[in-house]
Amino acid sequence: MKRRDLIAGGTALALFGSGQAMAQAVATSSIRPDFLPVEVPIRPEIAPGEIHVLPDSFMLFWTLPGARAMRYMVGVGRPGLYESGEFYVGAKKEWPSWTPTPDMIERNPAAYKQYEDGMPGGPDNPLGARALYLFEPGRGDTYLRIHGTNAPSTIATAVSNGCARLVNDQAIDLYNRVPLKARVVLHPKTI
Repeated sequence: MKRRDLIAGGTALALFGSGQAMAQAVATSSIRPDFLPVEVPIRPEIAPGEIHVLPDSFMLFWTLPGARAMRYMVGVGRPGLYESGEFYVGAKKEWPSWTPTPDMIERNPAAYKQYEDGMPGGPDNPLGARALYLFEPGRGDTYLRIHGTNAPSTIATAVSNGCARLVNDQAIDLYNRVPLKARVVLHPKTI
């Protein structure tokens, strides 16, 4: 059995725990208290210094030494747009600019055509305050991101065009923890 298969689906949730908090919350605005980041125990075989996204439970884990992880609640890609796999952080940007992909424009020209030449970074930008750009060896930039949002109502929903989103202040906290080249696993959806 490959490592990816071992931690896929329901097994992944068992490895990372139920998400019930033993921990210290990071201050955040406009978010439900149960959506605050918390430090949680995880199984010891999970390496530190990795991001794991469990889309069925809307959880992102930044793994720490000592079988611990910071757990963040996220929004994920809506049905048909979520892409599971193994990636690495190929770039990090503060207040990133944003350009919708051609597929996004084709799916919803009323929403995205006006931004085909891009949108500068700032509070109204869909990528929010910070973004981690997911790359794959041999493919380069996948156009998948882990990024901020100023729309807390989208956390714990499948609403995005494939990216994982955190509220802006939590995206800043994660951004400050994660180095370039960190491994990222977007686990498969099982439901």
